[in-house]
Amino acid sequence: MLNMVSISVGVAIAAYGEAKFNSWGVTLQLLAVAFEATRLVLIQILLNAKGISLNPITSLYYVAPCCFVFLCVPWVIVELPVLRESSSFHFDFVIFGTNSLCAFALNLAVFLLVGKTSALTMNVAGVVKDWLLIAFSWSVIKDTVTPINLIGYLIAFGGVAYYNHAKLQGLKAAEAQRKSQQDNVEAGRLLEEREGEGNGKKSETQD
Repeated sequence: MLNMVSISVGVAIAAYGEAKFNSWGVTLQLLAVAFEATRLVLIQILLNAKGISLNPITSLYYVAPCCFVFLCVPWVIVELPVLRESSSFHFDFVIFGTNSLCAFALNLAVFLLVGKTSALTMNVAGVVKDWLLIAFSWSVIKDTVTPINLIGYLIAFGGVAYYNHAKLQGLKAAEAQRKSQQDNVEAGRLLEEREGEGNGKKSETQD
């Protein structure tokens, strides 16, 4: 919990130090993060729930149509009128097809990652994605990055690094425990076999 708080504080400091701070934009971004976190948690429940155990492809088969229906509603209200007014608009199958393939691959990767790890790991990975976007905007688009931004990024980076370290140590400990249990089972089986052989030899001697 403290680790997640440190990452959140770092992101909050970076947002506060934004040179072109916009409260409405920050509010929309926070809502988007909340909805995305909820979606990932529900995906994890869907993939790991007892008695269901859907694989990523099957889960995507059920989730994608729902996403399409709900995305059509704001598209019809917000974007469709603008497209009708634009006389230069035309449907490009190549662009639409490649975008669809990229979206399919992205969603499949998300389902695989959440199924193998957790929704929390996916959210932490999202922080790294945000850093890459910020680095791109700073280096290519020449966007302004203030010292407060950098301090917030460093705090968040430290939290993410510690989270990855703790996650790795936990995986190593679980692997060592599993190996130890296997060794104990194997040792017990060998001991039972030796005791059985010893009892067999005693029986032969007595006979």
